[in-house]
Amino acid sequence: MSTKQQTLNSSISFSGKGLHTGLRVTMTVHPADPDTGIVFRRTDIEGQPVIPASCDNVVDTSRGTTIEAGGHRVSTIEHIMSVLWTLGVDNAIIDIDAPETPIMDGSSREYAQAITEVGVVEQPAERKYYQVTEKMVYTIPEKGVAIILYPDDEFSVSLHVDYNSKVIGNQYATFDPRDDYSSKIAPCRTFVFLHELEPLMKMNLIKGGDLDNAIVVVENPVPDEQLDNLKKIFNKPDIEVKAGYLNNLQLRYNNELARHKLLDLLGDFALLGMRIKGRVWATRPGHFANTEFMKQLKYSIRKAGEKPRYQYDCRKPALYDINAIRRMLPHRPPFLLVDRIFHCDATSVAGIKNVTMNEPFFVGHFPEEPVMPGVLIIEAMAQCSGIMVLRSVPDPENYSTYFMKIDGVKFKHKVVPGDMLQFEIHLLEPIRRGVALVEAKAFVGETLACEAVLMAQIVKNKNK
Repeated sequence: MSTKQQTLNSSISFSGKGLHTGLRVTMTVHPADPDTGIVFRRTDIEGQPVIPASCDNVVDTSRGTTIEAGGHRVSTIEHIMSVLWTLGVDNAIIDIDAPETPIMDGSSREYAQAITEVGVVEQPAERKYYQVTEKMVYTIPEKGVAIILYPDDEFSVSLHVDYNSKVIGNQYATFDPRDDYSSKIAPCRTFVFLHELEPLMKMNLIKGGDLDNAIVVVENPVPDEQLDNLKKIFNKPDIEVKAGYLNNLQLRYNNELARHKLLDLLGDFALLGMRIKGRVWATRPGHFANTEFMKQLKYSIRKAGEKPRYQYDCRKPALYDINAIRRMLPHRPPFLLVDRIFHCDATSVAGIKNVTMNEPFFVGHFPEEPVMPGVLIIEAMAQCSGIMVLRSVPDPENYSTYFMKIDGVKFKHKVVPGDMLQFEIHLLEPIRRGVALVEAKAFVGETLACEAVLMAQIVKNKNK
């Protein structure tokens, strides 16, 4: 699996009808810049609003996955999401002139063929991964639904479906990174039970559904009157039932229905927005369970991001003590705001600042309620960042770092005398021309006190 983000080599277009709306749709998938993610752009609406493909934006999962942003929707996105994500596309802008993607033949086969033909291109930005470290479980007991995520070094899925159907029976499907998605999963079509057709039609759905883009499972004998009605609905005079399926359908695989459920799961899991390193076991999954699990996982990731990644141990020698820091940074008391660095590598740094009542800023901020000024917490995080960046030059004492931009600053907890601030800085993209973009966080214990995205440049001092 590539560690770099990827996008399409060139644009690809598809035309067809929406499964539920029945509208004619043209959808074009374009290459996109790093960190764009996958976004839909409604070209049929004034201003061409953009709808990011994120589990946070899921608003309906009744017969497909629908996302919404700014009051604008795109539905049945799971098939195109599944093929893009699984074939390695991290960034794409999808222009679509209707509120629903084209259903094609009910699978992702045509999407996969087109992506394989144009190919993907590697981008300079690093991919984002979520490394599963402990077992996670999502269940809907009354429906027999369970999705379990186990720690592993790579992403894989084992899936089981059982609808108490004498036609379908128990079916299993698996996928891991060594499998050929285009031949194993992409050709597998969506399916519906015959007894579901009439309720779906009454709900004003499946206007674009026919026997060419869906497998219709028939559990019980069909009376001639019902068969005649189906012929009228689908405008097919030769409809018949054989071996449990309408129109003598030939399955592409014995377990095609389970494989299609796997196709859907891969598309819904892509809405997490980062790739998972973990092993999935799913029983009777569906769009609701898939997307709800991704929402819970995303929440857990956010909460984990609000705790320190590195554990400070005062018994261990400092990587850089105060004297080493003074040799690297031009700052001096009272403006030297980092006491110790205990972790540092090419992309991250962690350090501490012991906050005491002797700090000069407490004299006036505030005399009766001493609180460390937020701007100084940001400055301390910047100094910590500077140490990581200055390690890349042979003579750091001859350079200084200067702010270029500060974004997304949030103060979440007061810092007062007696606190020990722990700083954690992570490089967001490679350093270019001395410019560094970092995510910076400051903690008191396990409580996030401040976070920001900082951009700074190292510049050689004029007198050196």
